Amino acid sequence: MADTSTAAKGTFLLRLALGVMFLAHGFYLKVLTFTVPGTVKYFLALGFPEIVAYLVIFGEIAGGIALVLGIYTRAAAVLLIPIMLGAATQHVPNGWLFSNPGGGWEFPAFWAIALVVQAMLGGGARQLDIEGVTDRFDGKFS
Repeated sequence: MADTSTAAKGTFLLRLALGVMFLAHGFYLKVLTFTVPGTVKYFLALGFPEIVAYLVIFGEIAGGIALVLGIYTRAAAVLLIPIMLGAATQHVPNGWLFSNPGGGWEFPAFWAIALVVQAMLGGGARQLDIEGVTDRFDGKFS
């Protein structure tokens, strides 16, 4: 049984960590470090259409902001899962460990599972609640 005195705080910490990681990957890594044209070029080299790079960048930044602020937490988490599953499948040929050349698949797979957990838990403590609808999906995963 969950400790109800700390469950909301733990859920908040998970949400904050996931949000910060998505902002780091979407904005710092893809926009500032690799640049948008560089990220697009990389996605094209992987065989994806150009639009996919823009959607991933937008998804990671918007999803990261939503998670950090606790806005539509469940929806944000669910919408980010395909991005992480896509990243995991791209890393499968590199093996398990992310320290392998080209990165392994365990980190994005773990990240996807953490997003499933976040979607199940909701926003937790310190979330912005827009007219009481932020966690309107409560109970859908039980």
